[in-house]
Amino acid sequence: MRVVIQRVSSAGVVVAGEQIAAIDGGLLVLLGVETGDSEAAADYLAEKTAGLRIFEDGAGKMNLSVLEGSGEVLVVSQFTLLADCRKGRRPGFSAAAIPEIAEPLCDYFVTRLKALGVVVQTGRFRADMAVSLVNDGPVTILLDSSKTF
Repeated sequence: MRVVIQRVSSAGVVVAGEQIAAIDGGLLVLLGVETGDSEAAADYLAEKTAGLRIFEDGAGKMNLSVLEGSGEVLVVSQFTLLADCRKGRRPGFSAAAIPEIAEPLCDYFVTRLKALGVVVQTGRFRADMAVSLVNDGPVTILLDSSKTF
């Protein structure tokens, strides 16, 4: 499971011309589920995401997490995070979990974030989404459960 976490001052998702999610600050989390991923990997990444201290405190140091009142989280599923570009010019996606496996794990990740006390909005699984964001910092963090779990 891979997540790209971006600290944002705003982010939103539009599907078929309708805005389905929007946050005014916090984290945009792009989530890719890999074949073989488990709820344990989702637990680990949800806890890491919720506790990641990438917001500034009163002294201007990155010392606060989203749990400490630093905004909401917008989770967007993105299988292209599992792209394999080692051969040729066309990415391969064979490492990405099939939708019947990936969608419940995405939902589980969101449920875990909420259980940790995070306010969460989501994109729409398998939809063609227009994702907008204003990266704050910029701060962008990549977490991969196969490398950290």
